[in-house]
Amino acid sequence: MENSAKIIIQSKGLKATPQRIAVYNVMRRLGHASADMVCDELSITSSISHTKATVYNALESFAKAGIIDRRYSPNNKMYFDVNVSDHVHLLDEEGNTFRDYDSPELVELVKEFMKEKSIEGFAPRKIDIQIIGKELV
Repeated sequence: MENSAKIIIQSKGLKATPQRIAVYNVMRRLGHASADMVCDELSITSSISHTKATVYNALESFAKAGIIDRRYSPNNKMYFDVNVSDHVHLLDEEGNTFRDYDSPELVELVKEFMKEKSIEGFAPRKIDIQIIGKELV
């Protein structure tokens, strides 16, 4: 897994430091996570030295390079997402957790709608649908 992380990071013109590789691998395991969550996971699973600033900087560099996306939640906390394709999120507003919802039909419907109903002065770059609700246990 480390080698593929290295390849992905380097393919975007970034230096594949041990810290960046560790951060990316944690993000792949978690899927959606805040910098704090990544720090906590690194403390448990990795011997690589890291600070919260190092983790946040790595996540920001990944987001700028298009390796991960940023997600914002109602609790004003930034989360990151390893799935950079057009897709749907379910946000549990009580737990402030995200999960992907596999619905290519919904994404395609929105894409087609945007083609037919263009917005003057606006060029869509990406489809990112977020459905907010409550996780039922």
